[in-house]
Amino acid sequence: MLRTLTLVAALTIAATPALVAGAVLVAPATTSAPSGNTAATSATTTTTAAASVATTGNGAPSGAHYNLNLIGVPKDKTADMTNNDGHRIFVQLTGGEDATSLKGKLFSEITRVNKIFLQPAPAGESFQVLDANATDANGALFQLPIDVSTKWTVWARALGKPGGKSLTTTCATVTVLDATGLPVQEVICSVATLTMQRTKNAKFMNVSSSLLFVTIAVDPAVDTALAGCLGITTTSTVSVPLFNGCLQNYFWNYQNLGLKLLQLRFYPAAG
Repeated sequence: MLRTLTLVAALTIAATPALVAGAVLVAPATTSAPSGNTAATSATTTTTAAASVATTGNGAPSGAHYNLNLIGVPKDKTADMTNNDGHRIFVQLTGGEDATSLKGKLFSEITRVNKIFLQPAPAGESFQVLDANATDANGALFQLPIDVSTKWTVWARALGKPGGKSLTTTCATVTVLDATGLPVQEVICSVATLTMQRTKNAKFMNVSSSLLFVTIAVDPAVDTALAGCLGITTTSTVSVPLFNGCLQNYFWNYQNLGLKLLQLRFYPAAG
């Protein structure tokens, strides 16, 4: 397969910003978790300037927000949950796959179990669960504002039996040419994976850089079309916001290792 995208091990951070609106160049950073909540972002994460946010006792900001609960269940759901907007999505309690195993796979061939597919909301609409069942062969479907990466923040905390853990990675697809020269959609996942583990006194933490962006390495010499779309001229690590047209088929890959509840809250961004 002739690839138009390759993740490279040695990264050179470009000095020229990406030309596509919302895409930002990033440098390696670490994420620290608040007391009582074990969370980590592996590999490279996005470092963004943010206004000071007043938080409540549970670590989350105060004010209006949208709630979404990812509920781990030991037995797959069989009921039709299409257009069942209950602010929750069911995932396998123990299931899903390592995001690194998805690299290079055709989108048409991946399993949909424990995947939450993301789509932009139509004009005049906002957050909505369109399919609440991620345990079946179709996966779940969640609708978000098209500008969610720039106008909103998302906060998370792990609840349930202590010791449960989940790993969430934002993925998408890029157009490549197969052996016959036909365009196909190949999966690419962020190098930033959000790990949440249940501990005592769990508090919310800002996980926007992991769930609202796909952080990837782009080499213009290899990834010509993608680099051109993003305005990249030097091998760089770039964070692409959800629903940016340079990538397609955005989704969260949810690998669950016994976490019963991951709470997500979406807040309007400050300023």
